Formats: sequence, C-alpha cells, structure tokens
Amino acid sequence: MRPATGLGHYLRDIVYGALDGGVTTLAIVAGAAGAHLEARIAIILGVANLVGDGLSMAAGNYLGMRSEIQQAGGSIRKEKPWRHGLATLAAFIVVGAVPLLSFLVPLREPLWFAGALTGLTLFVVGSLRSRFMAGRKAWRLGLEMVVIAGLAAAAALGIGSAAAHFV
Repeated sequence: MRPATGLGHYLRDIVYGALDGGVTTLAIVAGAAGAHLEARIAIILGVANLVGDGLSMAAGNYLGMRSEIQQAGGSIRKEKPWRHGLATLAAFIVVGAVPLLSFLVPLREPLWFAGALTGLTLFVVGSLRSRFMAGRKAWRLGLEMVVIAGLAAAAALGIGSAAAHFV
C-alpha cells in the first residue's frame, strides 16, 4: 500500500517520469546519432522533448489520477492529483536532461557518454525504489530500469540509422 505522505507517496510518479524522461531523451540522442545528425539538432530535439513530452506526461498523470479518484467517488482535494503531475514532470525533466549533458563536454562520440550517464542515473533511481519495496534487492530494481532504457535506446539507434538510408 502506498504511504499517505512523503516521497514514497509519489514513488509511482517519480519512477514513471524518470524512466520516460531518460528513455525518450536518450532515444532522441540515439536516433540522431544513428542518422548522423549534428549535435546541435540532437540538443534542440532533446530540449523540445523535455518540455513537450514532460508537460504531456504530467498532464496525463494528473488527468488519469483525477479520473481514477472521481470514478471511485473519492475527493480530489484530499489526494491533490496536481502534486502527482508535478512529481512526474520534475522527475522527467531532471532525468531527461541527463543524456543532454554529454553535449556539454567536447567528445567525439557523445552517444556512449549519454548512454552511460543515463544508465547510471536510472540505476540509482531504480535502486532507490528498494527503500519503499520491502524484500526487493536494490541492484535488481536498478538493473531493471537500465535494461528497459537500453532496449529503447538500441531500438531508436537502429531506427535512426535505417531511416537515414531511406530519407
């Protein structure tokens, strides 16, 4: 059962936002790298993703939670769904910005650094979930998030590479 207050109360929202923020931004960076686009384009697309997708996810989480509460006959004022939306947005932007940090350092291949930074960040977020999930191993929860992000980034890299040949 979800704690009534504190960080554990927003765990679902934080995990949801962090994973999607890291994955979608890393996917954009990977897709741009696969298509051999300029770093400038990857940064522009990544920042646009942080704003557009982050706000969309926050609004979707808010409306979904509000709908769920109203469907069950609960009080929206008591649960404050807007806080859950903000938690999702904050996690999305913080973790989603991580893949873009690789462009602040002069690297020949920023994709690998972006992947490593994002993987490490998601591993930490995943591992911290164990504080709220009794009996779950931190390393397994961290690895779970890294594997999901890695699969999505690999798919985006492949699609970007293939699309570059056809477009």
